[in-house]
Amino acid sequence: MADGAWPRLYSCYKCQNHICCHDDIVSKSFQAESGRAFLFSHAINVVQGPKEDRRLITGLHTVADVHCSDCGEVLGWKYVKAYEQLQKYKEGKFVIAKFKIVKANW
Repeated sequence: MADGAWPRLYSCYKCQNHICCHDDIVSKSFQAESGRAFLFSHAINVVQGPKEDRRLITGLHTVADVHCSDCGEVLGWKYVKAYEQLQKYKEGKFVIAKFKIVKANW
């Protein structure tokens, strides 16, 4: 890392397991069932649940819930497939509810 700086991370609010890096935020203007959420290009220390088709605000998507690998808390979901061309950029990315993560290393 440049000049010894550590990456700014987000951790699971329940167990402090590292989940994502601030630099991997694609968008801060997403909505989860419970409020604001962030779209991340990558997530670590998560376990993916079964895939299912879900009708979201932006249309039909195949998604899989993601859980913290340590405590099992549902943190959000991963976009597996977008059926509308304009939504394809979401494929492979993670929506994490803002209230489910806390800043670490800031």
